[in-house]
Amino acid sequence: MYAFTFTRPKTVRQAANILVKDEDAKLLAGGHTLLPTMKLRLAHPSQIVEMGLIEGLSGIEQSGRSITIGAMTRHADVNTSPVVQQTVPVLAKLAGMIGDPAVRHRGTIGGSIANNDPNADYPAACLGLGATIITNKRRIKADDFFTGMFSTALEQGEIITKVSFPVPKKAAYQKFRNQASRFALVGVFVSKRGSDIRVAVTGAGSNGVFRVKSFEEALKKRFAPKSLEGMTIPADGMNADIHGSAEYRAHLVGVLARRAVAEAIGK
Repeated sequence: MYAFTFTRPKTVRQAANILVKDEDAKLLAGGHTLLPTMKLRLAHPSQIVEMGLIEGLSGIEQSGRSITIGAMTRHADVNTSPVVQQTVPVLAKLAGMIGDPAVRHRGTIGGSIANNDPNADYPAACLGLGATIITNKRRIKADDFFTGMFSTALEQGEIITKVSFPVPKKAAYQKFRNQASRFALVGVFVSKRGSDIRVAVTGAGSNGVFRVKSFEEALKKRFAPKSLEGMTIPADGMNADIHGSAEYRAHLVGVLARRAVAEAIGK
């Protein structure tokens, strides 16, 4: 590794000030992306700003028809939370599908969302539920937050503090995982909340997480798997690697979307 300064601020403001003053500084939450890239010398931050001493960034609260999850809340805590299991069970299930126990007990929801890995699960949950990402500066709708592969709307010195998820009437997540990494080769999240129908896809797109508007329009007429029969998405813009071609991923999106809708309605 390259030499760097290790800093442990006690407030979000202190952390944000470091980021503003030093553009090469990086936040450390769970570390599952930053540390491996540093080991490979693909990243060499001048400072690592570890978030563990900052109070008030973890925890889960329900308020009306939404739940709010602190940015430093571990995946395992989301998975086992009675509040999440009762109000948004699909979110608890999704958290339990991330990585392995070691990853789930260290990784954080805020770190995953801020990193916006194209194969990560939480971006699909945010986009699929219409979440609001809350930072030290503003509130950002999920539709405006994810801007491309490993890219978000976060500005210099802006730090995720919480994520607010509306409680859907029906929702499900289907994931075709890479058996080695547990990342989503393709993951499809569907939800229904009143007239708002959402279908979000992770793992498949070369530009990261995205919504499938054609599927959403079909499901608005009838929220059932049959509404998506025969429907697919173009292979253009899909990822292609040793694990699957662009055409294969495009096909999986349709298959998993129908399975997710079936699960959401209890079939």
